[in-house]
Order: sequence, then C-alpha cells, then structure tokens
Amino acid sequence: MAAYFASLNVLKLLRSMPGGIAQGLIWGLMALGLYITFRLLDMADLTVDGSFTTGGAVTVMLILAGWPVWAALVIAVLAGLLAGLVTGLLHTRLGIPAILAGILTQLSLYSINLRIMGMSANKAVSVDKYRLLLSSRNIPASILTGAVFALILVSIYYWYFGTEQGSAIRATGDNPAMSRAQGINVDRMKVLGLAFSNGIVALSGGLMSQYQGFADINMGRGAIVIGLAAVIIGEVIGGALLRKYINFYVTLCFVVIGGVLYYLVIVIVLWLKLNSNDLKLFTAVVVALFLALPYLRVQRRSSFAKLKKGGGQNA
Repeated sequence: MAAYFASLNVLKLLRSMPGGIAQGLIWGLMALGLYITFRLLDMADLTVDGSFTTGGAVTVMLILAGWPVWAALVIAVLAGLLAGLVTGLLHTRLGIPAILAGILTQLSLYSINLRIMGMSANKAVSVDKYRLLLSSRNIPASILTGAVFALILVSIYYWYFGTEQGSAIRATGDNPAMSRAQGINVDRMKVLGLAFSNGIVALSGGLMSQYQGFADINMGRGAIVIGLAAVIIGEVIGGALLRKYINFYVTLCFVVIGGVLYYLVIVIVLWLKLNSNDLKLFTAVVVALFLALPYLRVQRRSSFAKLKKGGGQNA
C-alpha cells in the first residue's frame, strides 16, 4: 500500500488537470444539448450517442476536403439537427415511443457515420496541416475557446427559451395535456426540441474531434451517460451552493461546470491508476448517486418532519 501511494505523482495530476478542463467544457456543451430533452422535454433521447459521432465525422471529413473549420461546424450542426428531426418524426408521426425512436436513429447513424468517413472506422485531422479551433497541443487556447462557446450557447439558451416558442417547448415538457389545451402544437415542439438538442450535441462532437485530432466511429458511445452525469452533477452542486437563488441562466452554467467536474473526476481516477476498463461502471455509479441525492434529501426532510410531528403529538 505504501509503495502504491509513493508511486502517485501529484505533479503529474496537476499537469493533467488543464486537459481535463478542456475536455470537460466540450462535454459540458454536449450536456447543454441533452438538457433540452432530459429536463425541458422530460424524455431520454438516445440519439445523442450517434449524433455526437455524426458531428465529429462531418467536421473532420469537411476539414479534410478543404472547408473552413467554421463552415464544417455549421454543416455538422445541420447534420445533428437532421438526426434529431428523424427521431422526432418517428416519435410524433409514427407513434414510436421516444426512447425507441432514439435507439432506431442511433442504430442507423452507425452505418451513416461509417459512410460519411468513407467506410473507415476513424479519420485523423492534423493540427499541423489545418487551422483547428481546439487542439490537445494548445490546451490554454482550447479552454478559452470552449469557455467562449459555452458562454455564447448559454446566453442563446437563456434568450431563446424566454421567447414564445421556447416557452412553448418548456411548457410541453412540463404538462403536455395542458399545453395542448392552450393551443400549443405539442408534436411540433417535441420535434423542434429534439432537433435543437442533437444539433448542439453534433457541435460538441465536432469540437471534440478537433481537440483529439480524429473522428472515431465509437467516440459517441456512452455519451448520454456522460451528459446525464454533467447535468445531474451541475444541478446538485448548483442547488447546494445557491439553493433558492439559482435561476435558469445559472442552472445552465452549472450544467457546463458539471461536465468539467465530471471529467476532472475521470482524470483523478486515471491518476490513481485504476483500471480504465472500469470507467463506464464508475460513470454509471456516479450518475446513480447524483440522481438519488435529490430524492434522498427529500426523504430525509420528510422523515425528520414526521419525527418532529410525532414528537409534538406525544408531548
């Protein structure tokens, strides 16, 4: 045991932290996309595992074809929008449950992503040859770029979901029956929400492919779990720190922070030399714990209230 702790290098951990922050910001953007479906529409959309890869594949292939990075990202977002649109239409027009519609789209995207990358499992893009927005070789600039993207996206969210259409999407998730009674086209709002969500997810996939220098067919595997971890961690920590004073804008900021905190935990796990094959298990445990915390907190308060009430009656 002493030899194990002696083998841990604190300086190595500190050197790894900036890279974790850079990747955490990208996953935080992905979590913002997932936030639309998971929190605002109250549905689990498994399309994101495929649309994340789609964003990366489209971005890399267009950059290799000579497109400017910004144009490649725009097309990647449009591809993500299309993927979300397909899921939305499967759900609303064909009556397929949302979770199954997401699975079907995700499954089809595997083959589509392979075709986008020329039937290759991965494609590399070199920072030495192309002017990329992010790169693991320039982590400070990548952190700044990721933070700027996050700030812009959070501001757009705050503005859009305060508009009539954005409020209609939020109302659809809160109470579909009442929204329909108020004249809101619930199906249209679901399709819009799913499209917007996957567009943002594809954007984060495009940024991630630039940061790591390649797009891989499996880069989106488990993305929904990482996104959920970021959302839940951000909400729990934001609620614990600010309690009643947290608003929609701050909540969105904490979702991004949740992505950073999640990835920093992963950095620590790797630094502790734990088996990297257990990362998915570890992620599932972390998400389960943070999902359970709000429920356990409510249960604890109600238990104390009952105990206090019972004590007063006995007195």
